[in-house]
Amino acid sequence: MKNFFDWSDNLEIYVTKRLQHIMPNWELMWDEEQKKYIEEEDSFSGEINTLIEILKKTEVPDYYHDSEDILAEYYNESFRKYGQVANKVGNRWDVADYSSLLEQGGFKDIDQEFLIEAARGRIETAIKFGQNTFDEMEQGHAYILGDIIANILYHRENDK
Repeated sequence: MKNFFDWSDNLEIYVTKRLQHIMPNWELMWDEEQKKYIEEEDSFSGEINTLIEILKKTEVPDYYHDSEDILAEYYNESFRKYGQVANKVGNRWDVADYSSLLEQGGFKDIDQEFLIEAARGRIETAIKFGQNTFDEMEQGHAYILGDIIANILYHRENDK
């Protein structure tokens, strides 16, 4: 798991830079000897190191979309009263902003259980298809994985 994220440009582009309004030190430095990100002030580096360890221990779901489907249902529970409902069409959710669906659904995801399962499943699927690092992932899938990780970090920071 550590190899999947080490020295990752995508982790900065798709995750920490997007959260710089919360933690302004978004650039990450990798410690090759310790095999983890150097923990710095006003940075998510420590939280990322912790998340990598959690992901490493998380059981790979049979189908990671199931976890994302639960988040979509949480989204629907919250927004149905406003007439904003995401509908599943085939294997995809018909929604204007899938990132927002994951973020808003994550507010009901206790301890980010389903976000973490979705991330773990997406990582294993990427590796299965020969994309052994975050930076090697197909761009669309990397972007969604970045959304999921950013949402985990956001919700955990928000829960403090």
